[in-house]
Amino acid sequence: MAHFAEIDENNIVLRVLVVPDEEENRGQEYLADDCGLGGTWIQTSYSSRIRKRYAGVGYKYDENLDAFIKPKPYDSWIFDENSADWKSPTPKPDAGIDWYWDEDSKTWLLS
Repeated sequence: MAHFAEIDENNIVLRVLVVPDEEENRGQEYLADDCGLGGTWIQTSYSSRIRKRYAGVGYKYDENLDAFIKPKPYDSWIFDENSADWKSPTPKPDAGIDWYWDEDSKTWLLS
């Protein structure tokens, strides 16, 4: 089964639908025309083998990076073009313990 994300005029993902395997090569046309849904459809993959990650509602498709970008989780986080993902301003401690980001203090805190 192939998965395709519908994007709006701002490249924001509206929904993700499954396309039969035999229609994968023409997923855009299959969904827009054959199914009568219209819109713009971009293929995505659970395995993240294409477009960096599986698309989710609210993600943005970046044509230049050919990637689906998650919404920015915190105002202080910085976008990393290499991974097409958001990074905290300070690295997450690597101590094998559960940490969470505290935006007020802009630090990682123990769970």
